[in-house]
Amino acid sequence: MTEPIRMLHFADTHIGMENYGRTDPDTGLSSRVMDFLHRMDEMVEYALANDVDLVVFAGDAFKSRNPSPTFQREFAYRIQDLTAHAPVVLLVGNHDLPMIEKRASSIEIYQTLNVPNTVLGRDYEVHKIATKRGEVLVATAPYPVRSLLRDADTPHIGTIAEIDQALAHQLDRTLRKLADEVSGSDLPRVLTGHFSVTGAQLGSERSIMLGRDVMVMLSTVADPAWDYVALGHIHRHQCLTQGREGVPPVVYSGSLERIDFGEETDDKGFCWVELSRGATTWQFIRTNCRPFITMRVDVRGAGDPTQVVLEAIERHNCIDAVVRMIITADPESDLLLDERAIQFALRDAGANHVAALTRNVERPARLRLGSTPEGLTPVELLERYLQTKEVPADRIEVLVEHAREIFEQDD
Repeated sequence: MTEPIRMLHFADTHIGMENYGRTDPDTGLSSRVMDFLHRMDEMVEYALANDVDLVVFAGDAFKSRNPSPTFQREFAYRIQDLTAHAPVVLLVGNHDLPMIEKRASSIEIYQTLNVPNTVLGRDYEVHKIATKRGEVLVATAPYPVRSLLRDADTPHIGTIAEIDQALAHQLDRTLRKLADEVSGSDLPRVLTGHFSVTGAQLGSERSIMLGRDVMVMLSTVADPAWDYVALGHIHRHQCLTQGREGVPPVVYSGSLERIDFGEETDDKGFCWVELSRGATTWQFIRTNCRPFITMRVDVRGAGDPTQVVLEAIERHNCIDAVVRMIITADPESDLLLDERAIQFALRDAGANHVAALTRNVERPARLRLGSTPEGLTPVELLERYLQTKEVPADRIEVLVEHAREIFEQDD
């Protein structure tokens, strides 16, 4: 029996995310950009130390469709380290696609320059790839767009829902054709795709998705024709066929680093796969990603509300963390809060960045939007409006956080 092929599966590096960062003096880049690059460095180090045979990148290299040359250079350095040891499949994700159909994707340069040991996954096709432990069939399924999937049955006009439904049906047929194409081979088989699959739990990618999403049925990709399905697009790591027999592992590797507080409790990392025909095993390798911490402190009725907050800070490990604090107060305790002292305490506790210090002041007698709105900030007005609409408190926190970032950018 031949030795299993050692495969690295990762996705959604999103180089260029700069939220909650500051300029790194050594590189001139945002400290948050460096976080994502450091996670790639961890992954590359692991792959080389474990003698990787094949690398599958399941899409979304950069935050934007038009990354800066600096971001392209930093991503290329790490890909070059991998291609020196193993072939690398680079799948085109939605963030890699150009705005205009005829333009090149942000990762197409690897094919244009004939970079050795790279395979560009911009079409729905099967690639036979030679590795040092044997050949592998890798089918690439890039982010679904009409220009790639259009056929005689796909309408060019109609409602958005009708066009999306036709696109989903065509994608389903295309994926099944790829499965049929590899079914006669004895080689190990991998399907890599960048799309949403039914049953997957979404993460913060919802806030940075570009365009509409086409949903793929789990039954379509969980085809026994494959030995492993390497997915990107959803940032939360998960195996959609966990505990099921007779079907391949259908796995989102997730992103390498946390993007925002929506991923505060998510594990981040990549997948290490021992690939064999009919006998594939895999494991999730966690990266040392930056902690995100939300502190919720209730100081209503406290004689010294600032001290209550300071004691809460002492109970948390804030070292190198991105921290947000949500303080619930009544009008009396709110007046006594020393925000400057709280900021200093967070800094002294080792917080890398204070994302927000929100004060939710309980005013039971005057919750209506129309009560003295003149003195309220835009963020407070939005929060008051959402409260009058009985939006759940956790949802209000998310919306207000995103609104605050937008208002700060406008300033």
